[in-house]
Amino acid sequence: MRRIGIDVGGTNTDAVLIEEGKVSGAVKAPTSQDVTTGILDSLGKLAATGVLRGRDGQLKRIDGVMIGTTHFINAVVQRRSLTKVAALRLGMPASASLPPFCDWPEDLANLVRGGVWMVEGGHEYDGRPFMPLDEAAVTRAAREMKAAGLKSVGISSIFSPLDPSHERRAAELVAAVIPDATITCSSDLGRIGLLERENAGLLNAALADLARDAIAAFEQAIRESGIAAPLFITQNDGTVAEAGQARRLPVYSFASGATNSMRGAAYLSGLQDAMVIDVGGTTTDVGQLKAGFPREANSVVQVGGVRTLFRMPDLLSIGLGGGSHVVLEPLSVGPVSVGYRLLQDGIAFGGRQLTTTDVAVASGILELGDRKKVAHLDAAACKKVFAESARLAEEAIDRMKTEAGDVPLIAVGGGAFLIPQKLAGISQVIHVEHGDCANAVGAAIAQVSGECDQIFNNMTRVEAIAAAQGIANDRAVAAGADRATLHTIESEDMPLAYLPGNSVRVRVRVVGDVAAST
Repeated sequence: MRRIGIDVGGTNTDAVLIEEGKVSGAVKAPTSQDVTTGILDSLGKLAATGVLRGRDGQLKRIDGVMIGTTHFINAVVQRRSLTKVAALRLGMPASASLPPFCDWPEDLANLVRGGVWMVEGGHEYDGRPFMPLDEAAVTRAAREMKAAGLKSVGISSIFSPLDPSHERRAAELVAAVIPDATITCSSDLGRIGLLERENAGLLNAALADLARDAIAAFEQAIRESGIAAPLFITQNDGTVAEAGQARRLPVYSFASGATNSMRGAAYLSGLQDAMVIDVGGTTTDVGQLKAGFPREANSVVQVGGVRTLFRMPDLLSIGLGGGSHVVLEPLSVGPVSVGYRLLQDGIAFGGRQLTTTDVAVASGILELGDRKKVAHLDAAACKKVFAESARLAEEAIDRMKTEAGDVPLIAVGGGAFLIPQKLAGISQVIHVEHGDCANAVGAAIAQVSGECDQIFNNMTRVEAIAAAQGIANDRAVAAGADRATLHTIESEDMPLAYLPGNSVRVRVRVVGDVAAST
């Protein structure tokens, strides 16, 4: 298996080639403002190393290009490149008091809210229809959406993770009126909790045009590089999905950069259970590996100020990185960073802003830039900066640990030089080869996942688990997995005594290898 992994960070775009389970080449290029140019540059640098060609001078066969991108979460956080969305909720008359977008930040809601339609439909907590679906009202709503020029639609229904049939039928009715509509059903994304699940669906719908254009640009960049390989986009559970699936559900790429680094850390260190600290140029992400995959958040996660409840990694991010601004008197490190302008703004490179990288150059830890330009930084000042960076890291790690004893820590990322060999609560600090490109390594070695988290009733426990397993397997295959390689990495079930009909909530997660391209 030969794959290229690319990860777009706030400062650098990293690219690696993985051949036969080993890193054959790794490069960094500054992240460009349009992101795509940085990807082209990184592919060009990788090609310049010669690792993409065989001894005969011909391009090697590449089995896949895996890209981790910040395009989609940046669009939400920065309030740009978002599509107007038609929100269709099936739940009247019970849900009228809290309409779609009611808990969104006003500036974001004004950008995304194209219109709200609420009609009768949905199910009870035990699976019985709450109200029959008002198909005539859905069709009228679709006609009004079309008249308003809206082509991105988010559909949500009460308890749709239990029974998605009303959402599916409403999507069919909308598509009949607006054939070119991009439709997101909340049951494809979220869990029990109407507003948070609906919010995830509306965010996904708002990214429809950006996802189409960005992934098309990625495919074009790969073609221009002369590489004939399928494109996969990394997901926020440490896996990948083929481009078509990622285009349909772009919100699953939120926070994928940090999960790529955690998967890369596991791969490069050989550890399956450990804390991971990923120090980039702008931020530091702390998480925990369980069985080689990032621990998942079990609570509501805010994205750009919007409450969501769908698959997200359990991470803590702080403003510490290789490009962090440093003030010596009074001492402060971060949270502001020069980001991708490090090579222009850092003092060691001829700029005027003191950064942690400049301090590392002055201390002799890094061989970058011109050390003479930072010769005025004395050893005592440098020591204080590193001590403050270590304090910030220790505090973040302590907040993310789930056990009282000492645990191993894998330090990766271009700014991992800020992590000392000894930290409180850590049994061993592990720095790995190619750790500065762990994010791209994690993308390159990623598998494909499928997940099911829903309530089943009128079934035995064994039947419910089997049904959930089947749904998870089908979703993994749809995302590009080879069915023959699927195996379960998480399975849990919980009887729900307050629901009738032997109800049980089952959550199953499977992973498998990327299916071979034909």
